[in-house]
Amino acid sequence: MSAPGSVPPHGIPVPHPLLEAVRPLVDAMGGELLDPAAAAPEDIVLRWEGEEVVAVRLPGLGDDSLDRIVEGLERLHGPLAALDRRTKQDLVRQLEARGAFTVRHGVETVAAALGVSRFTVYNYLRHVNEQRAKER
Repeated sequence: MSAPGSVPPHGIPVPHPLLEAVRPLVDAMGGELLDPAAAAPEDIVLRWEGEEVVAVRLPGLGDDSLDRIVEGLERLHGPLAALDRRTKQDLVRQLEARGAFTVRHGVETVAAALGVSRFTVYNYLRHVNEQRAKER
């Protein structure tokens, strides 16, 4: 993608600061950065001071997206199977909030990544829901 940026006297384009700011987030989400002129209606065009700088194409939440989310968590935490129970429960809470368990085979995918059974993931989800009910 050739994102807009300023061209200094030495002729090498400098990436726009907005582009540099959103790139890690878009990468972690499995999205794609596009030239705004190539944006489809479902893409999100980001503007900076009125100028269209970059378009973001987000993935649909599908099996591939869930795999990317799990990979991102592994980059942050290391091998997920090695985490303690409380951290795994917290990750299940985060994944549930992101819709991971609405995806076909979501529970199985998360269970495999955490090194636990599907039954354990369902128990973690029950725990999350109990905690949420207590907070109300």
